[in-house]
Amino acid sequence: MRRIRGSCVALRWMLQTSGVHGVHGALSSFVRKLSLSSGSRPKVCIVGGGPAGFYTAQHLLKARDDVIVDVYERLPVPFGLVRFGVAPDHPEVKNVINTFTQTAQHERCFFHGNVNVGVDVTVKELKKAYHAVVLSYGAEANRCMGVPGEDLAGVFSARDFVGWYNGLPSNQKLNPDLNCETVVILGQGNVALDVARILLSPLDMLKKTDITQHALEALTASRVRRVLIVGRRGPLQIAGTIKEVREMINLPDTTADMLPADFKGISETLKDLPRPRKRLTELLMKTVKNDAGDHGADKRWGFRFLRSPVEVLPGADGKRAGGIRLAVNKLEGSGEDAKAVPTGQMEDLECGMVISSIGYKSLPIDPCVPFEHRGAIIPNDMGRVLDTAGKRKGCTAVAG
Repeated sequence: MRRIRGSCVALRWMLQTSGVHGVHGALSSFVRKLSLSSGSRPKVCIVGGGPAGFYTAQHLLKARDDVIVDVYERLPVPFGLVRFGVAPDHPEVKNVINTFTQTAQHERCFFHGNVNVGVDVTVKELKKAYHAVVLSYGAEANRCMGVPGEDLAGVFSARDFVGWYNGLPSNQKLNPDLNCETVVILGQGNVALDVARILLSPLDMLKKTDITQHALEALTASRVRRVLIVGRRGPLQIAGTIKEVREMINLPDTTADMLPADFKGISETLKDLPRPRKRLTELLMKTVKNDAGDHGADKRWGFRFLRSPVEVLPGADGKRAGGIRLAVNKLEGSGEDAKAVPTGQMEDLECGMVISSIGYKSLPIDPCVPFEHRGAIIPNDMGRVLDTAGKRKGCTAVAG
C-alpha cells in the first residue's frame, strides 16, 4: 500500500498548507498542476475507489502503457463495498483486494482519499485537468420503504446495518438495540441473507472473522433468536443465491422456520426451471420437508413469501418498532416476470427490529452532471454521460 499511503499524505499536506484558499482552493490548485505536470500523456480521473473504479483503472493501465490514472475517493481508504459491504465471514470474496492493491501500487496509478468530489473539487475542474473523467461512485443512499412508521427507532436499512458491523465510519455509532427476540428483514437478496446470518451466527464463528469489535460485543449480548426474511413475491422469485441459502440452512444450533403452504404447487414447475433456479428451489423444498417438528435448536430463521410492508407498528412506548403490518399478495404471471398483487388481506408480525434490504440508489454528485431522479441514475449512452437533451456531454464516462 506504499503508493496509496504516499498519495494520501501528499494530498493531506496540500490541504493542511492551503491557508488562504482553504480545502477547495488547494484541490483546485492540485488538479490544475496535474494538467501541467504530465505533458501530453493521457490522464484519466476515476471518481470512486470501489470495485468498479479499480477494475476500470486496471483495464486502463493494461490497455495503454502511457496512461496515468488518478482515483478519488470520499472515504479515507480504498476498495468501497469489498471492504465495507462484504460479510465478515466471507473472506474469500475479499481476496480481490489483493488484485486491487497491485493496481493501486502501479507506478501510473495514484489514490487520493478523503476527497469529496462535488464539494472539495468540482467535476468541471476535473474535466479541465483530465482527458477523461469516469464516475464510479456507486449507490450510497437507501431506498425508502415509503410506509408509516419507518422512522421509528429500531428500523434500519441493511446498508447501514452492514456498514455498522463492517466498520464503515458513517455507521460507527448506529448502536442497534438487539434486546428483542424477533427481527424482520424486508427483501430476500444476498444482503438480507448476510444480515440474517450475522444476527444468528455462533459467537465462536464470528470471533474468527474481521467483524468490528463493537458489533461483536453487541452480538454477544443479543437476545435475537428468530429472524424472518420477507419478500413480496414467491419462492421462485427469491433473489438470494444457493450458496447463501445453504449457509443459512447449515448454521449451527439454528433451524429453518418455513410455511409449507408457500410451496404449494411448486414441485410441478421444477422441470421447466433453469438449472440454477431449479437447484435453489429443490433446496428450499427439501428444507421445508425437514422442518417438521422441533429440532431443539436455540435459534430459528425462515422465509415469508408473498408479503409486502404496509406499516411499521410502534411498540408500547410509541417510539420503537414493535411489529410490522404486511399485505398478503398473490402472483400474476409466472417466472421472473411474475408481479405481486395485493389480495386485500393483512397480517401483523410481532418484532423488535425491522431491517430494510430493498436496494440502494445513487445520488447526484455535482450540479454540472445530469441526473435522473426518478430512476436515480446518470443518463448515459453505453456509459457516455448525456446531457438533459440526450446529447453526449464532454468526455465524462460512467462505470457500473
